[in-house]
Amino acid sequence: MKLERAATMLPAHGWQLLPLRFHRIDPGSLVLTNLVGEHVFVTPDELSTVVDGTCADQELLARLRAAHLIQVPGETLPAELLAIKLRTRMRRLQDSTGLHIFVVTLRCEHTCRYCQVSRQAAAKSEFDMTEEAARRALELAFRSPSPQLKIELQGGEPLLNFPLVRWIVAEASRMNKEYGKDLEFVIATNLALLDEEILDFCAKEQIHISTSLDGPQDLHNSNRRRPGRDSWQQAVAGIRRVQDRLGTDRVSALMTTTDASLSRAAEIIDTYAELGLRGVFLRPISPYGFALRRRGGANYDVDRWLEFYEAGLGQIVELNRQGVPMVEIYASIIAKKILTNADPCYVDLTSPAGIGIGALVYNYDGEIYASDEGRMLAEMGDRTFRLGNVHDSSYADVMLSDSLLNPLTESITLSAPMCTTCAFEPYCGADPVFHHATMGDFTGHKALSAFCRRNMGVFTLLLRKMRDDPYFCDLMRRWTQ
Repeated sequence: MKLERAATMLPAHGWQLLPLRFHRIDPGSLVLTNLVGEHVFVTPDELSTVVDGTCADQELLARLRAAHLIQVPGETLPAELLAIKLRTRMRRLQDSTGLHIFVVTLRCEHTCRYCQVSRQAAAKSEFDMTEEAARRALELAFRSPSPQLKIELQGGEPLLNFPLVRWIVAEASRMNKEYGKDLEFVIATNLALLDEEILDFCAKEQIHISTSLDGPQDLHNSNRRRPGRDSWQQAVAGIRRVQDRLGTDRVSALMTTTDASLSRAAEIIDTYAELGLRGVFLRPISPYGFALRRRGGANYDVDRWLEFYEAGLGQIVELNRQGVPMVEIYASIIAKKILTNADPCYVDLTSPAGIGIGALVYNYDGEIYASDEGRMLAEMGDRTFRLGNVHDSSYADVMLSDSLLNPLTESITLSAPMCTTCAFEPYCGADPVFHHATMGDFTGHKALSAFCRRNMGVFTLLLRKMRDDPYFCDLMRRWTQ
């Protein structure tokens, strides 16, 4: 606390301190960051000498000046460059919503233990989106000023309503002849219903496939249950068919960490590598839907997940050393924020938050939500993040609703309590849905927040490894490309 007060309040001699924050990444080392995340590693004693004006280490002063952490009295260029870089990071805001998620059905033939989508039985067609609701949702989606438009078709299992999937792709493509956006389609499917007709359609329309793969066969089938107990077999066969027909870059997979996953990080990574999947997103379980049940798989804390994450990341690094290219997706997102001035626009790591302005969700019944997690809360009885309905809400109604603007206002990390003084603020973001669900308000108590503890743990791990391991630092740079 003494150093923090000094770094923000005391004048320096011979140079001026620009806005900086610091975090202790191990007992003898601090990382200093500026407003846009440029960073320098120092010792506590070095920081003290910089603050009190007695530092004689010209190499250290040069590094601090290059990172826009200090400036010579009278010069203004460093502060001006900081302002330009910060403005560049915020330019995504003028584009607004690029991701539009269509929940074409709640039906699913799986009964995954951690499912957060409040699934319905495969025969209940009343939980399918109609063409009229889809048409109205498309009209709203194309009102977005974003030059890129990604339409993600999900469920439930969207292939159970494949006729509507085809219709949405055709109608969006027709509409885009007028709008001229960079249009992309993704189908989020468990692949169990994949057939030649669907493959032909995906090949023709250049559709990307996103699926779920939790690791080895026994782990995946335990987490993701379906009649026949063959979810893993169906997923693996589907991945291979997509790779063969559409190309290896047209299919990606996500895993969800349950309590059964925690001791099996290396096996999970190796399963991905054996299938030729070059990206793994080591995701914690979300506190929504069926995951909250006693057998939902969420029986672990942040520290246990961080141990799992470090083990998984270590296995990925080792595979790269052996010549097997593999990316940990979350680390690659953070790498872009640490090492470049580009914002990857990952909704959980943006400020203001990515809800609404990063993604919109159109539910099967026409209801519009600020995020998929907001939709889950609605299924649990909490409609805080409902923004309207496609049948009676205009684009302005949705984007200017208090249900969106209020959480966005409270999610600006540059002014949020504890975020504004955190060294990791430039890399992090806000998740008002998570904090509302777990703490009862949009900002949350950062000292007690699992979101903050998890991200601070990941940032600390990545920065420490970048400092200590030149190979890992180079790998992170490659992951930004």
